Amino acid sequence: MSKKIFIKTFGCQMNEYDSNRILDTVKEIGFFKTNNIDEANCYLLNTCHIRDKAKEKVYHEIGRVKKNFRFKNKPLVIVAGCVAQAENEEMLKREPYIDLVIGPQAYHKINGKIKDYLKKQKRLDETEFDAISKFNFFEKIKNSSQKISSFLTIQEGCDKFCHFCVVPYTRGPEYSRPFETIINEARILAANGVKEITLLGQNVNAYRNENYSLSNLILEIEKIPGILRIRYTTSHPKDMTDDLIETYAKSKKLMPLVHLPVQSGSNKVLELMNRKHIIEDYFKIYHKLKKINSSIKFSSDFIVGYPGENENDFNDTLDLIKEIKFINSYSFIFSPRPGTVASKLELIDRKISLNRLEKIQKELFNHQTEMNKSLENNIIDVLVENKTEERGKFFGKSEYMTSVIFNAKEEHVGKIAKVKINKSNQNTLFGEIVKNTKLKVA
Repeated sequence: MSKKIFIKTFGCQMNEYDSNRILDTVKEIGFFKTNNIDEANCYLLNTCHIRDKAKEKVYHEIGRVKKNFRFKNKPLVIVAGCVAQAENEEMLKREPYIDLVIGPQAYHKINGKIKDYLKKQKRLDETEFDAISKFNFFEKIKNSSQKISSFLTIQEGCDKFCHFCVVPYTRGPEYSRPFETIINEARILAANGVKEITLLGQNVNAYRNENYSLSNLILEIEKIPGILRIRYTTSHPKDMTDDLIETYAKSKKLMPLVHLPVQSGSNKVLELMNRKHIIEDYFKIYHKLKKINSSIKFSSDFIVGYPGENENDFNDTLDLIKEIKFINSYSFIFSPRPGTVASKLELIDRKISLNRLEKIQKELFNHQTEMNKSLENNIIDVLVENKTEERGKFFGKSEYMTSVIFNAKEEHVGKIAKVKINKSNQNTLFGEIVKNTKLKVA
């Protein structure tokens, strides 16, 4: 008899990819996905440790599950991901409702751990760092994703040890998957109907396997029939090599949006963060890419209120944002992560940090809104992904990852449509498909 698993995912795109691969794995022991938590025999929470109060969010979510199953048979409760890796012992002590705790480098062991628990009813954790064994295991299990746009992990871990970041402690050192196995998985995705692949890694442009780099992967995946678009995230300025930059001239399918986290516009703060790059490096990358293709746009990540950041440092960040004109970025106030160097530093007054965040987000949102506004009455290419809840309306993304809502038909799904943009807001474009395919695209 088949059992049902409900998976809730927090955090980054890699967690989404991991959740999908976990689902592919547990099918082998009779678990199938449900979107209705009430009928779940197993509840799995895939966690992220990047943002503030990540651990407390886990306990809050477990509390909701307990309430939901108060008068029902308790499901098998599994906490996975980066919070599980960092807080495994505490979680089992603090919350008896949790049955299994599994770190992100031990997902290949999940079937065995579930079987052991169901047999012995003994709570346990598995947080071994074993990326090679994990990926060797997943190579034997086909990626079942049938979404128009799908993720593909090529690299895990990070060796940069930025002082604010917990990733080296939860995901381990940098590991790059073998080139051919990635290409094979990309072929499987294409055969499943996937049209857009986003290559993932904690430090994706650090990908190195034998003589292959990220640029080699992009150019090879481009050759796969059916693949229309390629993206990658998240990258580091230190690993933005010339061969990767030149790929923007060689590739016809690599999208012109570069997500390149900078974190701060101040060299002093970057040094305090141990970022291993300076603002001048960032501008060199920016100008090289713009020279290749002037239509390339940038998005980034910003940490506001990092310990030691003064008003001049903050203004440097604001100046950087104004000059680059990032069209879509993530910005948040620094919060200390357990075990990191920055966790021991004195925090900036919360009011000051909130004020700085408000100023930065206002500037970022203005650029985002202006970009979208500039596309009104223009025609853009949109990869059509799915229906919306509104009749006759479909959803897709522009080359710059902007959400687009427009009138379309089922036959357009999975294709690139030319859409005339009629109106916009900060986050979304609205338009209609045009029949004249010879019209100039913005």
